Amino acid sequence: MIRQNNIAPAPGSRKASKRVGRGDGSGHGTYSGRGCKGQKSRAGYKMRPGFEGGQLPLIKRLPRKRGFTNIFRTEYSTVKVGALNGFDAGSEVTPEKMVAAGIIKSLKNPIKILADGDIDRSLTVRANKFTASARAKIEAAGGKVEEVEHAAKAK
Repeated sequence: MIRQNNIAPAPGSRKASKRVGRGDGSGHGTYSGRGCKGQKSRAGYKMRPGFEGGQLPLIKRLPRKRGFTNIFRTEYSTVKVGALNGFDAGSEVTPEKMVAAGIIKSLKNPIKILADGDIDRSLTVRANKFTASARAKIEAAGGKVEEVEHAAKAK
């Protein structure tokens, strides 16, 4: 029967900590496994990643590796004008219809229409952004362009 007083951890699952500074006979005396003098042997030693002891760090020696990430950047779901040919002529293309048609994956990001490809039908396209050339192509095919505000931004 299992009782609290006779439960033991599995053999080998618990390891005793290394006892340092307990005399030379222990094998971990004198310098306690820290070697001789220097910054790394002192109490409170802590070094940030990439520190090279005052030498110019690798990340600073390779300028192409440095850079900047704009955390406020807007990521767009892009749709090529050519992909809109899948809709019937005269129909209204909304972000919801684009998701249903599988042109974009979700409505999480705003949608931007790019001028890649050709459009051969008149459509009313509703999206958050259009490139100037995409707008021109849609209007040249007899369609209309309507910019709508992104749903997540409107909240």
